[in-house]
Amino acid sequence: MNEIRKIAPVAIWDNFQKLCDTPRPSNKEEAVLKLLEKMADDKGLAHFRDSGGNLVVSVPAKAGFEDRKMVILQSHVDMVTQANSGSTHNFDTDPIRMVMDGEWITADNTTLGADNGIGAAAMMGFMTEDGLEHGPLELLFTVDEERGLTGAMNLEPGRLKGEILLNLDTEDEYELCVGCAGGGDLVASYDYTEEAVGAGQVARDIALTGLKGGHSGIDIILGLGNANKLMARFLRTAICDFDARIVKINAGTARNAIPRESFATIVLPEGKVSDFDAALNAFASDIKDEIGAIEPKFAVAATNADLPAKAMSAKDSKAFNNACVGAPNGVQAMSTSVEGVVETSINLAIVKLGEGKAKVTLSARSSINSARDAMREVATAVFENIGASVAWGDAYPGWKPDANSEVVSLMKAVHKDMFGKEPEIRVIHAGLECGVLGSKYPHWDMVSFGPTIKRAHSPDECVHVPSVARFWDYLLAALKAIPAKG
Repeated sequence: MNEIRKIAPVAIWDNFQKLCDTPRPSNKEEAVLKLLEKMADDKGLAHFRDSGGNLVVSVPAKAGFEDRKMVILQSHVDMVTQANSGSTHNFDTDPIRMVMDGEWITADNTTLGADNGIGAAAMMGFMTEDGLEHGPLELLFTVDEERGLTGAMNLEPGRLKGEILLNLDTEDEYELCVGCAGGGDLVASYDYTEEAVGAGQVARDIALTGLKGGHSGIDIILGLGNANKLMARFLRTAICDFDARIVKINAGTARNAIPRESFATIVLPEGKVSDFDAALNAFASDIKDEIGAIEPKFAVAATNADLPAKAMSAKDSKAFNNACVGAPNGVQAMSTSVEGVVETSINLAIVKLGEGKAKVTLSARSSINSARDAMREVATAVFENIGASVAWGDAYPGWKPDANSEVVSLMKAVHKDMFGKEPEIRVIHAGLECGVLGSKYPHWDMVSFGPTIKRAHSPDECVHVPSVARFWDYLLAALKAIPAKG
């Protein structure tokens, strides 16, 4: 692990090691913010936190670049905390253990945090490295991006002085992101009746595992399996054909991650266990036929469990599971203006059930605000039909491309000069902070870019090492090319 920090560019990898050594789950960023503040203090750099908890560090221009337009470099410091089942990793206390795999770096059975740790590490490089050529910089480290962009949502207007924003949170090199979807969550809460488990009943634990998971925006177009939808599908068979009742469900951990695993406990009559097991095997075979090409590690199995005293009533088991079966999920519409881009989607992200209470979290995205909220209305109607209460989270806006952006033109020119080709211009189906930040500072000229990161928001997350070096060189070249003020 210690050798990774010596990889070129050391300005990024040494700082990324510091981030991996510092726990930084969403809404628990205090340790990493203190790290950044100490780094700023050690270099005599002015800094402040705003009322939203975001950190801004000011870096003076290097000699000869004092007349350049001020640039804001921006990344979020929090990370999605996903671990494979069986992992004992504690994201609140344990460092992320990096693993080198050829040209890729991943983590040991957890998310890596390259999203958006590589961008944050690059920004840290401007606090640790002497001799970098650039105009005046503001380093904007935002918080709590992964849970709803709340740091960006609460950014104080009027405190930053820059004119150009370079967001470092895009995950494919040779691309510039110039627009993104907005989004909004909803949580359905359902109080259900528990009834005694009588004689002649047995309990079974069902484990649905092996799915890839991934980012619920960028990866939604891939058709990956959603553990919540698949579990609900089988539970409908178990409830309708074998008189099963639900005891508990634990599935999904983050609103913006496609759920990889689902664990449920049910009770059913002892005499129906054999047919239940046969149905589960048939279901497994069907799913492998349907999605095995993209989800080759999918697995589902049932084992004996201790018989509980109570289980969800038969009526509520059917009603609640039917709502999960009927809840919208996946791509709902493709863009009519940008070919190949998802316009509207929704993710059935989290299902938690036990001891009389169930809670379901869904996350909707769209480049059109009305379409985003229409999907939330559909999901709301499904769960209200069973008597659940539904609360909507704050929505965040999308980012509309600016055809006249000067910084996009500059970045295209620098890219062509460095790599011999123009970058691909993309609008992504994900909630970049640019949309929110632009609503706070409408005059900012914005673009987003970054190195290649795969499988973000899952324990398979990995970052391409050569692309990080090219990203760093591109960033430095872009900053040298920033024009003079007015």
